[in-house]
Amino acid sequence: MADRLTLQDPRDRYPKPPFPEQPQPEPGLAAKMTPQPDHGETSYRGSGRLNGRKALITGGDSGIGRAAAIAYAREGCDVAIGFLPSEQDDAREVIALIEAEGRKAVALAGDITDETWCRRMVEEAVSQLGGLDILVINAGHQAYREDISEVSSEDFDRTLKTNLYALHWIAQAATPHLAPGAAVITTASVQAYDPSAILLDYATTKAGIVAYTKALAKQLIKRGVRANIVAPGPFWTALQPAGGQPQEKVVHFGEQSEFGRPGQPVEIAPVYVLLASQEGSYITGEVYGVTGGAGVA
Repeated sequence: MADRLTLQDPRDRYPKPPFPEQPQPEPGLAAKMTPQPDHGETSYRGSGRLNGRKALITGGDSGIGRAAAIAYAREGCDVAIGFLPSEQDDAREVIALIEAEGRKAVALAGDITDETWCRRMVEEAVSQLGGLDILVINAGHQAYREDISEVSSEDFDRTLKTNLYALHWIAQAATPHLAPGAAVITTASVQAYDPSAILLDYATTKAGIVAYTKALAKQLIKRGVRANIVAPGPFWTALQPAGGQPQEKVVHFGEQSEFGRPGQPVEIAPVYVLLASQEGSYITGEVYGVTGGAGVA
């Protein structure tokens, strides 16, 4: 890949489909994906925009959360990442990358469908980091179902608990620790605005994340805390081959975007940096779409 300062055609900057079929058990590991996602391991360069800050990122082991964690560390931030115990291998790599920048790294393994763990995770992050300035609620569950008849109550409950209930539990636990100037960032999706037929429950939660965060932003700004939403389009993450899409769609994932390819996690990391930084001081209650040209309405 060319140096980031070299003018490049964005359509050709990263791999295009077709990709090989690559089924994985949920939640999936980035290390087993082909091609390997770019989370910024060698491509993201920081400039001190988050010096001295302390962040908690859920789903920080892979995908967009991993890219945000790497970017934050390279911008001078100490980072705690939340992840499932089965994602330990990916998480270990992220912890090493954070520490390589001379920043404090905290690994918090647990299941966010458990309210008790959500609240404990926040307290552990605050305790081990010595405070909390940035909260990125990013972890999500996505499982496709071809027809409404196939979406069981168990499916619906798991998706809502992972994507919405956990958002509430974590935000509620973290709010008392956020001082003026702090930032909350949630991860929605283009699915909130243009839902796929096979993602009924997932799309519902992503629309809910938008509404919840906009309402939360109105509360938090009265305390000097900003809250914003990032809405990704098709990004090449472990969420997709691990049951998020049928394998025939994984092969052609991102092909329908204006770029003819999926986004790589490193391409969205700068938005998470902006929304957490002082440069974003007049931004709250906003949705930032990074959709490969699809837009958000």
